[in-house]
Amino acid sequence: MATSPKLPEHEHREADHTSTLVVASPSVPSPCPFCPPPPARIFHESPLVLALWDGFPVSSGHVLLIPRRHVECWFDASEEEQHALAAAIAVARAEIEKRHRPDGFNVGMNLGAAAGQTVAHLHLHVIPRYAGDSPDPRGGVRWVVPARADYWTER
Repeated sequence: MATSPKLPEHEHREADHTSTLVVASPSVPSPCPFCPPPPARIFHESPLVLALWDGFPVSSGHVLLIPRRHVECWFDASEEEQHALAAAIAVARAEIEKRHRPDGFNVGMNLGAAAGQTVAHLHLHVIPRYAGDSPDPRGGVRWVVPARADYWTER
């Protein structure tokens, strides 16, 4: 991997990586941004999963974990793909911590349009969080339904 120039502490960095990855097929909706993903964003490959820097990061170091095979949803992935995705969370965390200094993480998926999925290729977000990046981070992913997020305030 090529070395990146020194960047500010929370600046996004991309890996230099070139290899043949996912092959699109007639069953893959066109265009799928992950079939194949941009090689420069990939920093880890396994037989079933790729780890790449998010092209639209929520925070510096935001990672996407995707299965090589085009599947739309977690429930369409094989058990082996699900296990490989779960195992890749630790790989993503280690790479993020090597390049950035997060104070916490949000890990999650948007499965289906009603849940906010905009790319019809399964992807798991590993989002580093930094102290002060939100005025009140309590509730984390619960804020996808704002009216139900705050359960700690007396009503």
